[in-house]
Amino acid sequence: MAVCALAASGLLAAPAAVSAAPTGAPAAADPAAAAAPGAGAGAELPRHALVGYLHTSFANGSGYTRLADVPDSWDIIDLAFGEPTSATSGDIRFSLCPQSECPGVESEEEFKEAVRAKQAQGKKVLISIGGQNGQVRLTTSQARDRFVSSVSAIIDRYGLDGLDIDFEGHSLSLNAGDSDFRNPTTPVIVNLISAVKSLKAKYGPDFTLTMAPETFFVQLGYQRYGPGQWGGDPRAGAYLPVIHALRDDLTLLHVQDYNSGPIMGLDDQYHHMGGADFHVAMTDMLLTGFPVMGDRDRVFAPLPPEKVAIGMPASPQAGNGHVPPSEVNKALDCLAKGTGCGPYQPHGTWPRLRGLMTWSINWDRFNGGEFSGNFDRWRSGTS
Repeated sequence: MAVCALAASGLLAAPAAVSAAPTGAPAAADPAAAAAPGAGAGAELPRHALVGYLHTSFANGSGYTRLADVPDSWDIIDLAFGEPTSATSGDIRFSLCPQSECPGVESEEEFKEAVRAKQAQGKKVLISIGGQNGQVRLTTSQARDRFVSSVSAIIDRYGLDGLDIDFEGHSLSLNAGDSDFRNPTTPVIVNLISAVKSLKAKYGPDFTLTMAPETFFVQLGYQRYGPGQWGGDPRAGAYLPVIHALRDDLTLLHVQDYNSGPIMGLDDQYHHMGGADFHVAMTDMLLTGFPVMGDRDRVFAPLPPEKVAIGMPASPQAGNGHVPPSEVNKALDCLAKGTGCGPYQPHGTWPRLRGLMTWSINWDRFNGGEFSGNFDRWRSGTS
């Protein structure tokens, strides 16, 4: 979630354009009267929801916030982060920030009480796995099984509602020859899908599942997917098979529209961070669908708008790509209402677009609550 090495290393420099036109993607739809198929616990969220990450296991310049002190604006609270004992162990550990780093940190019992209090208010509290430093590569079935048991132990210990997958860096990549996102063969991909399905089966339909991939792992798949015939970064588009396989189990996908290089949209133009158009173009790809690597026989199908939120930094200090409230509202109004759109014209209007995700609750409080306050005003004025 912090500044990403992908953008800094130049890996997101603009590749050669593909010839496929956006007409190769299926048309978008927003059946207002129908619930999202397989939405599970997502159906219990407000029509427009706010998701935020809470710095729970570490300290930084934003200051520590106790779970009990998280403002009511936040509908999903992602506890950052559960991390593995080693990249390939699958053994995920989570603990509260040490008192030496976070003066005023609550006790474990106080924390558990705060979880129950938030749930009583209708909030969801999830364990987020990964982050910038938590590399997770489930290379073996043993690591897969250990992931399931260790994540279950965290959920059970604190009485949490589910899981957020925030795999970054080198956690997900595709092996040579693994070229069809609908039928993945790479062990780290296959084992992750299997592990999450096991968790969903264990906890049932109320299990909340969210994902926070970077644009490199999702929208870049319109142009590049894995190492390819001529080589390339094997991480390109590597989240697509995970999202596709779990779309019926998924509560919410909120791609990180920040710390990103230029990404080609469905208009075959490159879009850059810094304004509403980037968020509109990136979100339109999820809601409209797109041919992976321009192959119209391999189309990543659109997600229901109820399962999509836009990921943004909460403040200028939180990450590259922060935009002021006016640009946030332009993006939301364009996608949800069809008004105020800029140069990029989306392929539909989605009144049931779920909302926003941000890094982070702490940075928003540091910035005077500007991000959450603005979203509260926007959704209060949206039917």
